[in-house]
Amino acid sequence: MRRWLIQLRKEQQLTQQEVAAGAHIDRAYYAQIENGTRNPSMTVASRIASYLHINPSLFFSEQLSEPFEAALTGSPITIAHCDLEHRYTWLFNNHTDFTMSKVIGKRVDEIFPHESTEELLNIKKKVVLEKKPIRKVVSFPLSEGSIVYDIFCKPIYDSNGNIIGTASVSMETMKPLT
Repeated sequence: MRRWLIQLRKEQQLTQQEVAAGAHIDRAYYAQIENGTRNPSMTVASRIASYLHINPSLFFSEQLSEPFEAALTGSPITIAHCDLEHRYTWLFNNHTDFTMSKVIGKRVDEIFPHESTEELLNIKKKVVLEKKPIRKVVSFPLSEGSIVYDIFCKPIYDSNGNIIGTASVSMETMKPLT
C-alpha cells in the first residue's frame, strides 16, 4: 500500500477519479497503483507525479539500487528534493520524526514550525535566487533532542536549463563544522 500517495491525494482534496483523469489513465488502474498491487510504468508515474507535483521516483523508491540503499539506510545522511515552492517532492533516509506521508507535498515550515526550519527554508530560497549551492550547519530540536545537520543544498535544473527546485543532502554531525 502506498499510504503516502493516498494521503497526498486526500490532502489535495482529490478523488482517485480526478488523479486518474489528470494522469490520463483508468481510475481502476490508479486505484491498483495506490493500493500497491500494480506498479506504474515510468511514463504513468511521471504523469501522476506531474499532476500531484511530486517526483516520479517516489513510486520506485522501494527498488533503489542495492548499493545506494545499503550505504545510506540507517546512516546519518538524508537526501531530499523540493520544487520551486520548496515543497518536498522526494525524500530518502529521513529522520523518524518526518515520515514520508507527513512530508511529501509540504514545506519544512509547514511540517515543523520553528526558527531552525525557517533557516532551512531560507537556505533553499537563497539557492534558487542565487542559482548556486549553499552549505550551512543548522541545529534542529527533534524528538531525541537537538540534532546538528551539515546541509548542502543546490539547484536542480530541467533539460532546458531552468531551475525546477532544490536538492539537498543533510548529514547529522556531533558538532558544528568550521
